[in-house]
Amino acid sequence: MRRLYSIDPAAAALGLYVGQKATDAMALVPELGAAEADPDGDLASLSALVHWCVRYSPAVAADPPDGLLLDITGVAHLWGGESEMLDDLLLRLARQGIAARGAVAGSAGAAWALARCGDDRTVVPSGAEAQILASLPITGLRLEPETAAQLARLGLVRIGQLASLPRAQLARRFGQAVLTRLDQALARAEEALVFSRPPTPWFARLAFAEPISSPEDLARASRDIAQRLCGRLLTEGQGASRFELAFHRLDGRAERLSIGLSLPGRSTGAIARLFAPMLETVDPGFGIEVVTLAAAAVETLPEREISLESIGEIAAEDGIAPLVDRLANRLGEGRVWRADAYPSHLPERAVVRRPPFAPAAATGAGEEWAKDRPRPVRLFARPEPIEAMARVPDDPPVFFRWRGQLRRVRRSEGPERLAEEWWRRPPGETGPAHVRDYYRVEDETGARYWLFRAGLYGGEVTPKWWLHGLG
Repeated sequence: MRRLYSIDPAAAALGLYVGQKATDAMALVPELGAAEADPDGDLASLSALVHWCVRYSPAVAADPPDGLLLDITGVAHLWGGESEMLDDLLLRLARQGIAARGAVAGSAGAAWALARCGDDRTVVPSGAEAQILASLPITGLRLEPETAAQLARLGLVRIGQLASLPRAQLARRFGQAVLTRLDQALARAEEALVFSRPPTPWFARLAFAEPISSPEDLARASRDIAQRLCGRLLTEGQGASRFELAFHRLDGRAERLSIGLSLPGRSTGAIARLFAPMLETVDPGFGIEVVTLAAAAVETLPEREISLESIGEIAAEDGIAPLVDRLANRLGEGRVWRADAYPSHLPERAVVRRPPFAPAAATGAGEEWAKDRPRPVRLFARPEPIEAMARVPDDPPVFFRWRGQLRRVRRSEGPERLAEEWWRRPPGETGPAHVRDYYRVEDETGARYWLFRAGLYGGEVTPKWWLHGLG
């Protein structure tokens, strides 16, 4: 059965309503203009608006099918106040042909009720939610339709009437969900919202009297807004590990850039330098009117004490951290790491990747490299097969062929016998064929190799030689 999915104010004025049969609506309004509903398209458009609203707040949540919830704590002053911020948002939506209503309140439930059932552009003073919501219909509490209809049949049509009833009787008659929605609207209970990104109070905004588009202006804007946010971080003794810079264009599209720091920081110059190579990818369109910068992974960054004798010296992490940051932001975070020891005697399992500046406590069991078992500078991900010849079975090879080239061994050391980890193999699959004898050898040119023989002579399987590392 075809029903009305959504209506505009003109249709509502003619007596039509959501859920009404399409045939009944056409009978009442023969000239009714209708289009096929597209819920998936509506959700995609709502998601696009979520990203667009980042210009107002870093914490934006979608409220399907037609709502947006913004946490504007700590950012309203950037617009001159809550009322001015709401006016600007609704005005920009109207310019794009999007009809919208809005409200500002101390809770998401109160704002939801006022935007849909109250006066448009209402700004509720802190603590006045109960007084202002009292006259609104109970449909503003986001109750289930069956519950709202049952309350209406009992004459409970206003939020104030519901709030005046004994809570125990209300919960026993209609369920705990009614009290939960009532408390959320009256700012008595917290509500979990799913934001498009983690909310952060570390947010800066820079607006321009005239749109900018040149690369020089973009670089200057990124440096100025970094200075503004880093100044706040410095004042509060904080540092951040991630920064997201957004250029908001006149057409509503936002060009986003993000960087990560290996160590929490707040240096304006370092942050601006990391963003600088990325500015070439920004398409300003018809111009950039707003720039925002948000900091994430914020933590306390204490000042380091410097003695008179160490003035002029640079700490090791301060010297290498800028290089690590440049490489990580250019190549990708996962491609910059340091090798750490892992408690396994097998070479391919004895190394794990750690963040460049991970503390020592993060290395698991606190393992250290075994000094009596030297390992090559470069360990292959997979051993490569070679042809080798030894004087006697257990001796190191006198020459071997690798990648088609014959190499004669001048010096050698070994063997170091390693067995497979039998507890990782099914029963019956361990044996001499899984024993490795490793040798460190040097050829006539001085190049060093780490190779091994898999298996023992005299068994059912002929041993094979492999090259596992260099250096």
